[in-house]
Amino acid sequence: MKTIVALLVCGVVGVAVGSGQPGSLRSGASYQSQQEAQKPADAQGKAEEKPAAKANPVKATPESLALGKRFFGTDCAICHGKEGAGDGDLAVELKLQLKDLRDPAVKEMTDEEMYKIISNGKKPMPGEEGRFDERDVWTVVNYVRSLEKSKT
Repeated sequence: MKTIVALLVCGVVGVAVGSGQPGSLRSGASYQSQQEAQKPADAQGKAEEKPAAKANPVKATPESLALGKRFFGTDCAICHGKEGAGDGDLAVELKLQLKDLRDPAVKEMTDEEMYKIISNGKKPMPGEEGRFDERDVWTVVNYVRSLEKSKT
């Protein structure tokens, strides 16, 4: 039993269990490949496409950027630092290795991805859900985008 659990934790099933029917675990088959095989297909037999990312409804105006900067300064800068470099006082004290928000990798994220991280959190960061309303989160997304553009 310990072997099966260890193999499942690693994402691979190395023992024959189940009937071999769709949805059962088969020898040598990974969980991921089973999930891929079970994806629904449309009428032409193509896999369903990921829906388009939700667009930011708040325009990046000077006013929204100023508000985003204010929210960032009061709630985010303690860890992420004043300029978003990941060097805030709490991050330094707790020896956290935070991503530089001005990094090009952040630019590749969609606004919706940033919104979800800010709202829901990402360990060890707590989310702002319940503290910021939806519009406030979008203003912080705009402000973070402005940080990456100003990196020298």
